[in-house]
Amino acid sequence: MPKAPARDPGALDAPAEPVDDPAALLDRAARRAAGHPDGAAFLARLRRHLPRLRTELARLYGQRSDFAAFLDDLLARAWASWLERAPALKALDARREATPDWFAAPDVVGGVCYADRHAGDLAGIAAAIPHFRELGLRYLHLMPPWRCPEPHNDGGYAVSSYRALQPALGTIEDLRRLAQALREAGISLVLDFVFNHTSDEHDWARAAAAGDPVHAAYYHIHPDRREPDRYERTLREIFPDEHPGAFSQLPDGRWVWTTFHRYQWDLNYANPAVFAAMAGEMLFIANLGVEVLRMDAVAFIWKQLGTACENLPEAHTLLRAYNALARIAAPALVFKSEAIVHPDEVVKYIDPAECALSYNPLQMALLWNTLATREVNLLQQALEERQALPPGTAWVNYVRSHDDIGWTFADEDAARLGIHGGDHRQFLNRFYVARFPGSFARGVPFQDNPATGDCRISGTCASLCGLEQGDPLAVERILLLHGVMLATGGIPLLYLGDEIGMPNDAGYRDEPGRADDSRWAHRPRRDPVRHAQRLDPSTVPGRLYGALRALIATRAATPAFGGNRLVGFRSHNPHVLGFTRPGADGRGDVLVLANFSEQPQSVAAEVFSALPPDATDLVSGRTERLRQGLQLAGYRLAWLQLPGPSG
Repeated sequence: MPKAPARDPGALDAPAEPVDDPAALLDRAARRAAGHPDGAAFLARLRRHLPRLRTELARLYGQRSDFAAFLDDLLARAWASWLERAPALKALDARREATPDWFAAPDVVGGVCYADRHAGDLAGIAAAIPHFRELGLRYLHLMPPWRCPEPHNDGGYAVSSYRALQPALGTIEDLRRLAQALREAGISLVLDFVFNHTSDEHDWARAAAAGDPVHAAYYHIHPDRREPDRYERTLREIFPDEHPGAFSQLPDGRWVWTTFHRYQWDLNYANPAVFAAMAGEMLFIANLGVEVLRMDAVAFIWKQLGTACENLPEAHTLLRAYNALARIAAPALVFKSEAIVHPDEVVKYIDPAECALSYNPLQMALLWNTLATREVNLLQQALEERQALPPGTAWVNYVRSHDDIGWTFADEDAARLGIHGGDHRQFLNRFYVARFPGSFARGVPFQDNPATGDCRISGTCASLCGLEQGDPLAVERILLLHGVMLATGGIPLLYLGDEIGMPNDAGYRDEPGRADDSRWAHRPRRDPVRHAQRLDPSTVPGRLYGALRALIATRAATPAFGGNRLVGFRSHNPHVLGFTRPGADGRGDVLVLANFSEQPQSVAAEVFSALPPDATDLVSGRTERLRQGLQLAGYRLAWLQLPGPSG
């Protein structure tokens, strides 16, 4: 195994007498930690998690003669990282080990934004902390602030260094101070760990391009087309308009694996030096005060000839190994998987030993599907059959993200309801880019192919819900989507700007390097006028903001909205979604009903026959007489608090 280069600040020399025996590894670690005041805590965690770390890494690298040296070096890195970890973070480690499911509390609500577009820079984000608290946020995901190429950087996901930021945002020390300020305000900082690839401007990539064999082995670089051609027989193209296949040619004639963009070089995890180097970067980020890592593109991180190179077992092994290392050296750190793949594959990444959190792309896609069709069948089916998760894990639910909307439902699920998946996706594409008669949406196509109808959807929530074109029901649609998201369990995540109705920003077409990427349409800069109107209920931003603040506060005060448990409730009305959140702390269940039609809808009295006769709507404050049935106005959301055991 090649040693990490001297320029890698996380590198440590391998020990003179490498060992692989767990008892000997622990003995060596005990000698390192002897006399250090925090050594006992490190050793206790090492004893708990070393067997799992060693087992996972042995699956990948155990057959190598240098495995013992690699493992010893990795533990030395972990110890060095622990020594550098701030006392406040070590205290957080202890609290999070005592309450590992802290994210399941009903008051944990998240926000996500680009720091520059929302607040100018990190100082602006720090100044916005009172606003985040006002909204009720406990979790803030900042899109990648890391140094990256300009102007082409895939929205920050082409990382050139994890130890430097985009200069306009601030410095690493600014980021460390921001993490501390957020933590003191009760807000967890979330950042991305883009570990499938680096930018072509990363020091490792530059050295590889210059012919350094050590760093060339960090990537999948081939002298000619023979191996790339063999791989591409079984690979799908991710961005075919940008480059065909999965490889890009370098100026010297060699070919490098670039799953996404030409300037994003895939890392070669068959080389244990890559795991060690990226582990050093991960622990450096954790020590900045980051509490949740969004693990980017998890489905793609392992390559194997003759396969699609997606969702391979080794991808899960790598995640479990990184997770075990974090339990040893930064146990407060939580992983969140980003896997926009078939629903059966998404859930495979969700495990406390792998990624305790996961985006819920199926729910996101089906919220928009339900809004377009006014039919709840697919979403009802998904909530009943695909919502459950293992203990100690949670969904991250979202109406939209920084990325495009793709229709990730399973064709076999749709077929059971008589829906043809391919045809239905084309309908949804037409609807959301205003190519369907009567559509209220004003989305922008991403990777559009009008000849085939294939595309994905860009657009802010406001523009997709009709606010851009002045539709009088747009506000109700926005609140309905967010109200369902807030109620379904896990961590609700708001794209900041949606709470004040920010529309699409066509100005991206005039920004360098962005004209060909329509996703920048839904990454608008915060409008200070709209932001100032957020407390004025006579304005659209004020109506939205006030209603969302009230929903978030109600959620935080309602124990049933904690955790993931959800039971389907059939309304027997094709336009009305229903589910129950089981009660907690002596309070009764909460029945959630949502009318996805603009027309009033009825739920018959007999549907409620097994429930108590009366319920309080936590949204409106009204008492509902369920024995008389329920009338739901167009786009009405109801959170019906049922009496508890003593009520």
